Amino acid sequence: MPRTLQGILAVLGRVLLCTIFFTAAVGNKIPNFQAVAGYMAKEGVPAPQVMLAGAIVFLIVGSISIVLGYKARIGAFLLLVFLALATYFFHDFWTLSDPQARQEQMIQFMKNLGLMGAMLIVIANGTGPMSLDRRRADVGKKALATVGATR
Repeated sequence: MPRTLQGILAVLGRVLLCTIFFTAAVGNKIPNFQAVAGYMAKEGVPAPQVMLAGAIVFLIVGSISIVLGYKARIGAFLLLVFLALATYFFHDFWTLSDPQARQEQMIQFMKNLGLMGAMLIVIANGTGPMSLDRRRADVGKKALATVGATR
């Protein structure tokens, strides 16, 4: 695959991957902070206002980090932590007796597992071409090559 096309697809993939996280923070959690914190308390989340503030930071910082490809492994780790906690507290299908509610929460649970897998892939492999991390690595390699050539 040509490097330019690979870079464009990587950027598009990062944007699509992170849209759900960024819009959840900016479009729902921030404008409805008290209502979301109340729902979190009802679901048994400890210190819901503190946890919600942390979730918002993790969602925004993690999303921007991955989209830009800057310190993307850290951003993916932040989103992985968010997903693990959200999945445990809000998609606990195993506790539900209603078959329809159980099925709906199992679907959300599996969606989050898939997203956790995507975060592990980013942690393992980085964000690919057309990312700030890759640009920094390329600049560093050129600088080392220049230093080596002057010896």
